[in-house]
Amino acid sequence: MDEKSVGWIAAIIIGGLAGWIASAFMKSDTGIFMNIVLGIIGAAVASFLFGLLGVSFGGWVGYLVAGIVGACILIWGARSVRSRG
Repeated sequence: MDEKSVGWIAAIIIGGLAGWIASAFMKSDTGIFMNIVLGIIGAAVASFLFGLLGVSFGGWVGYLVAGIVGACILIWGARSVRSRG
């Protein structure tokens, strides 16, 4: 397996874990696929937002923390949109 494949597999595993932790913290009932999506996209969102503030995370622990924070932001945003509609 090349390094790029390992990176994607790690992103899926860590993203899934981050999404699962965030959904448990936010008391949101999402499936495993949505947990992975929330974790991966959440990490990207949080990394961008923290980057604007000059804060950067490194390594898989940083990616996990960013994923949890970002997924919580996404869950909160989805709830806000649904409650208005």
